[in-house]
Amino acid sequence: MSTIAKAPAVLMLCPMPPELQQRIENAYMVYRAWEFNAQGVTGAEYGCDIEAVVTSGALGIDDELMISLPQLRLIVSFGVGTDKINIPLATLRGIQVSNTPGVLDNCVADAAFALLMDLARGISAADRFVRRGKWRDQAFPLQTRLRGKVCGIVGLGNIGRGIAVRASAFGMHIAYCGRSRQAGVPYAYYSTVESLAKAADFLVLAVPGGEETKHLVDSKVLNALGCTGFLINVSRGSVVDQDALIAALSNETIAGAGLDVFDNEPQVPEALLLLETVVLTPHLASATHETRAAMSDLVWRNLNGFFTTRTLPTAV
Repeated sequence: MSTIAKAPAVLMLCPMPPELQQRIENAYMVYRAWEFNAQGVTGAEYGCDIEAVVTSGALGIDDELMISLPQLRLIVSFGVGTDKINIPLATLRGIQVSNTPGVLDNCVADAAFALLMDLARGISAADRFVRRGKWRDQAFPLQTRLRGKVCGIVGLGNIGRGIAVRASAFGMHIAYCGRSRQAGVPYAYYSTVESLAKAADFLVLAVPGGEETKHLVDSKVLNALGCTGFLINVSRGSVVDQDALIAALSNETIAGAGLDVFDNEPQVPEALLLLETVVLTPHLASATHETRAAMSDLVWRNLNGFFTTRTLPTAV
C-alpha cells in the first residue's frame, strides 16, 4: 500500500493494469483486497476509512461489502457493465459510481464481427482440420458466405451500431431489436428477440447484463433462430440461458455459436468445450493494448477527478 500521509484510502478489489495500479498506489492509500481474505471480505479487514473502491465490470462489488464501508463515497469500475453493482443501493447511500463507456465500443464490435466471420467461414474449425492432418485425406466442408445474409443485432447502442457498420460493409442486411424503434435508423426493426431471431441468419447480442436481460435468449429464441442460424454473444453470459444453448447446439437446433462471455466465468461447461460448432474466447472483446490504455486513463480521471475537483467524467 502507499505510504503517502493523509491520502484518501482506496480499496482495490482486483488487480488493475500495472501502470494504472502503480499510478493509483503512488497517489492514494491503497488496500489490495486479494491480499486479504478472498472469501466474503468486509469493511472490518480495512478499517472504516475507505472512501473509494476500484473494481472491474466483471467483479463489481457485493452489497454486503458496500454497506460495511461507512465512509465509501465512490465506486470506480474498470469496464462498461454495471450489472454487478447495486446502483440503487449506492445512490441510497450517497455513493457515486463511474465506469468506462465509449472507449471500448470499437474493439468489442471488432470482436463480435470476428466471431461472426469465424462461424460463417469456419476459420477455427479449418485451423483444427489442418492441424489434425485431415486435409491430406479429405476436403474441408463448404461454409457460408456473408453477403445477402441477415445480421440481427439485439441492442443497437454504440456497440450494436458498430457491429452494423461492419456487417453492412460485407453486404449483409441489418435488423435489430430494442426497447423501441430508433429514429433515423435505416435498419429493419423487430419488437421482440424471438421475431428477430426468426428473421436472422446471425443473431448478435450487444445488450447490458442484469436482471432485465437475464435469459433474454432462451429455448424459444434459439428455436426461432433455427438450424442454419448462428448466435454471437459479446454482452454478458447471463443474457443467454446457457443450459438451453447447450441443448440447442447438441441437438443441432442452431448451427453454431460464438461466445466471449459465460455464466460463472472463467468456468466453462465441459459440454461447450467438446462442441465443434462453437467458437470460445475468454472475455477478450475489449482486450487490446489501445482500449485497455484508454480504459485505464478513464479510471484514473474518474478517481482522481473525484478527489481533486469533485468531478466524474463518466458518472453512471
